Amino acid sequence: MTVDVATTAYETRPQRVVSGPGAIRQVADEVARLGLRRAMVVTGTSGLVSVQGALPGLNVVAVFDAVRPHVPLEVAEAARHLARDSGADVLVSVGGGSAVGTAKAVALTEHLPIVAVPTTYAGSEATDVWGVTQAGQKTTGTDASVLPRTVIYDPELTVGLPPELTVRSGLNALAHCVDSLWGPLAGPVSTALADEGIRLLGLGLPVVVTDPADITARSRCQEGAYLAASAFAAAGSGMHHAVCHVLGGAFTLEHAGLHAVLLPHVVGFNTPAAPVAAERIATALDSAGLGPDGSTNALAASGHPMAEESLATLSALYSNLGAPTSLGALGLLADQVPAAARLAAAAVPPTNPRPVTEADMLALLGRAQAGERAVVVPL
Repeated sequence: MTVDVATTAYETRPQRVVSGPGAIRQVADEVARLGLRRAMVVTGTSGLVSVQGALPGLNVVAVFDAVRPHVPLEVAEAARHLARDSGADVLVSVGGGSAVGTAKAVALTEHLPIVAVPTTYAGSEATDVWGVTQAGQKTTGTDASVLPRTVIYDPELTVGLPPELTVRSGLNALAHCVDSLWGPLAGPVSTALADEGIRLLGLGLPVVVTDPADITARSRCQEGAYLAASAFAAAGSGMHHAVCHVLGGAFTLEHAGLHAVLLPHVVGFNTPAAPVAAERIATALDSAGLGPDGSTNALAASGHPMAEESLATLSALYSNLGAPTSLGALGLLADQVPAAARLAAAAVPPTNPRPVTEADMLALLGRAQAGERAVVVPL
């Protein structure tokens, strides 16, 4: 008897998650729960505003507020020196992906635990993935020591997130979900997490864009972001994130915006070879009330109906959110596309649902750079 079921593995990652309005006020208690008492706060300027007066009882011995996107090596080294000089025994990151990414770079070499307080939907707080950029090349890896011991989700901290950043960050989380559906280690558990993450983000993002004060919707976005990152941590990086990490480091493109722009193009390329994933994307977004926006795909006769449906449903969400659509607007020049295509094609994992040639990537990135509508690319 032939059984068409793959053997998969799922490894849980030990982490405590505290969530709810006002949860940031529990940071000191959570640090004490770990038996630690000398905190170095890692944050950006916006995160520092959230920290001031919001961490009662926390013994802060140092504040590192010079975080930068993609964690340049010089930033990581400066933070590491401050951690050593201050005698910190715990890192408290407050902010988005750059803040927790910098804390991870410190944890990697200084072996200090992290308590993460996310203020965006980046999701880095739920993974054991670290990354550091040097000379335009981003190096990433996984290490158990960089996984935050505790994550504190306070939806009130995201109320002041500008609408544009809310959209980009939320779509970055959605990309974690989608990439998890065809990640190299994808399995039933990571897929279930991704399904629910897509649904929650589909429910929450349109509401927070129109009503920034809706705490219920913001809680849904945080829940979705956590599930998305957990799915991604289990399934591993697929084509989308591999390409984004390479291009972000090489061309200094804003992280969340880059993920947001490329996601529909990757969906249009991969889903013809991954109809089950396409159905999951379409079903999850449809269950959140996001049916197709009525527009027709440029390749309506492609012969891949589920791919078309998933891309149309995703396009409906993008239209609803006023999402970014152009890599050119993020700073990638048209004459840089060939070089970007070479780098990106080489980064695609061999487990991708379909092979990717440099010509494929050139066409995909050409559309994305020009801000053209994503299309289903037939097999």
